[in-house]
Amino acid sequence: MDREEAPVSVQDQTDSADTPARRLERAETEWQRVSPKYIVVDVVGYVIFGALMTAAAFVPFWVGWEFGWILGVGMAVLFLLVIAFTPRRVRSIGYLLREDDLLFRRGIMFQRFVAVPYGRMQLVDITRGPVARALGLAELKFVTAAASSGVLIPGLPLETAEQLRDHLVAVAETRRAGL
Repeated sequence: MDREEAPVSVQDQTDSADTPARRLERAETEWQRVSPKYIVVDVVGYVIFGALMTAAAFVPFWVGWEFGWILGVGMAVLFLLVIAFTPRRVRSIGYLLREDDLLFRRGIMFQRFVAVPYGRMQLVDITRGPVARALGLAELKFVTAAASSGVLIPGLPLETAEQLRDHLVAVAETRRAGL
């Protein structure tokens, strides 16, 4: 042999291994994101809920507790911070259709990744609230036998949600048939 082979170190072998983290990094470009319109849906929900909770937090002040206003102002500041982070949180939501499962992710500080095998899906449902309906958006929900693995993908355009639902149902039926 004229060709010399370079020695392979243990580090080289571990670098070339197909670990779950490496698969997720490669898949980074394939993630499907929710519609940017979903930011409006989320903000409207937080504004309504925040206004109600802030008003409730001011009740001690209105009934005569001198420092009760601190609770109300603190609640208002908390909801303003939540609303300020809403666009970034919405951009972190995504899903990835893989060969054997659907991978869902969400979260900024505390990230959650859920892999739902196609053959384990029992229910695929589309839900639309009033604000989402006005913006042409829907939520896609899939449920499996495990209670903790239910996944809800919010902020999908209605047409995309319907196509994804039909695709997931078709794939799930073929995978269950093979069991």
